[in-house]
Amino acid sequence: MYSSYGFPEYVSVAERKKKNEKAAEKLKKKQKDICPVVITGRKLASTWWGIAWNKNLESYSDYSNRIPRGRSYVRNGSVLDLKIGKEKISALVQGSGRKPYEVDITITPLSINRWNKIIDNSMGKIDSLEELVKGKFPKSLESLFTEKNNGLFPSPKEIKFDCDCPDWASMCKHVAAVLYGIGARLDENPELFFTLRGININEFIEKTTINMAEALLIKSQKTSNRIIDNEDVSALFDVEMD
Repeated sequence: MYSSYGFPEYVSVAERKKKNEKAAEKLKKKQKDICPVVITGRKLASTWWGIAWNKNLESYSDYSNRIPRGRSYVRNGSVLDLKIGKEKISALVQGSGRKPYEVDITITPLSINRWNKIIDNSMGKIDSLEELVKGKFPKSLESLFTEKNNGLFPSPKEIKFDCDCPDWASMCKHVAAVLYGIGARLDENPELFFTLRGININEFIEKTTINMAEALLIKSQKTSNRIIDNEDVSALFDVEMD
């Protein structure tokens, strides 16, 4: 809405939130499975996976100047629906109009070479699924997972998005809000990150554990320099060994 002077009419944060809540309630009557993004605290994300997702996006220069456009939108409850599937996100974002805008985001799957490298470097460093999803792992893995262009998190060239709003910007505020909304959703369920990246999380845990066991087995089969064989013992103590 615009004022009599032709400028956008000021709407308080509380009013925007109330408006978006009503829009979500109205939408839920038609689509009972909608999942709005609700930010309750001051932070957009509070767990390791949610924070790491946001930091990754903000670390790229071509995103750092554009993605902040979505902060107020996601805070105000404008993301009325956000669903994460295998390598894709679909969302509905309430803008200034009556009808919410549709946002679709696709993520390029992790390459096999990068995936194998991450598995090899994770060997013996993750003990359980619970440890992984809580982000409780060695700093070396944190650096590996978040390494720009080579870690688990997608780079801008691996993210494709589309919004049906009239904004011709390369990244509109509705897309930016959804990207931040993903971080908030990962706070609720970190396992969705692996779904989004097309990674079988149980396979990841299994492979890193098996690799660790194999490495220990190979190591145990090697004769240590500290172990004295039978002949050496016989010579040392002048006794016969069976």
